[in-house]
Amino acid sequence: MGTGSSILSALQDIFSVSWLNRSKVEKQLQVISVLQWVLSFLVLGVACSLILMYTFCTDCWLLAVLYFTWLAFDWNTPKKGGRRSQWVRNWAVWRYFRDYFPIQLVKTHNLLTTRNYIFGYHPHGIMGLGAFCNFSTEATEVSKKFPGIRPYLATLAGNFRMPVLREYLMSGGICPVNRDTIDYLLSKNGSGNAIIIVVGGAAESLSSMPGKNAVTLRNRKGFVKLALRHGADLVPTYSFGENEVYKQVIFEEGSWGRWVQKKFQKYIGFAPCIFHGRGLFSSDTWGLVPYSKPITTVVGEPITVPKLEYPTQKDIDMYHAMYMEALVKLFDNHKTKFGLPETEVLEVN
Repeated sequence: MGTGSSILSALQDIFSVSWLNRSKVEKQLQVISVLQWVLSFLVLGVACSLILMYTFCTDCWLLAVLYFTWLAFDWNTPKKGGRRSQWVRNWAVWRYFRDYFPIQLVKTHNLLTTRNYIFGYHPHGIMGLGAFCNFSTEATEVSKKFPGIRPYLATLAGNFRMPVLREYLMSGGICPVNRDTIDYLLSKNGSGNAIIIVVGGAAESLSSMPGKNAVTLRNRKGFVKLALRHGADLVPTYSFGENEVYKQVIFEEGSWGRWVQKKFQKYIGFAPCIFHGRGLFSSDTWGLVPYSKPITTVVGEPITVPKLEYPTQKDIDMYHAMYMEALVKLFDNHKTKFGLPETEVLEVN
């Protein structure tokens, strides 16, 4: 009896130690789930390219040949909406990813399945983590909140030239942000398509910093022109907290650092940022893991857009002005609900 009690007591002691604490284990799983996506985003494509090149020089060269043959055959698939996988979109890892921040998706209006849509996502932040979680996974139940709507998050076309990374991106419903892809999805893929464009792009990421609510939009009108050409409704979308999850070094206009960033942006399509989050094991150290700050993505009311095969500049300017007004209204209507003061103003650049 005494021996049995001792064993039971020992087992209780083991399962009460901090490293087996359920909440701490869950938190570490959340950290790992976020880190795997960050590393995939930053290095997976380059790493897989180098591995495949090395494989050509080994006895496994045939595997590399077979993959590159497949790559050539499958080259245009991303331009046709990719190859989404509901299985991948529903991975448990994305729920840990969601809960780390946490991230939530707020619906304000229904979307008709008989229409196509272009969502303008703001702000870009450093990596657009809210955009990825909400529209490229089912962690926040986007398909249940908007039944019959197929979301396609648009990102740099160069990502789809990277082996393996392209497959990973396509499995989540991510597509290239270029005219050929958007034209295909809005004209040859039926209705119920929603293309999410992070309108501010690389330029907006350069001003991303905690406490700042600013968007690069005033001279971004290409997405409005595409919406008019296809009669796709415009949907303003704002993510409160997107700028809070990373800190970065902001280079002043005219500095060498900003000059380098703008050159990268002009010739490659992205701007390198010097940023940091927290460490893997401690929030008191620096690392690539984003800070655990809430991100709330609010999807606004759609703006009905007519189909004009040849929209004039006047048409584009009118709907662009309507979109900007709707975005500011969306921000003002929800800012106090997510921790911002009534006096906070959305800066539109």
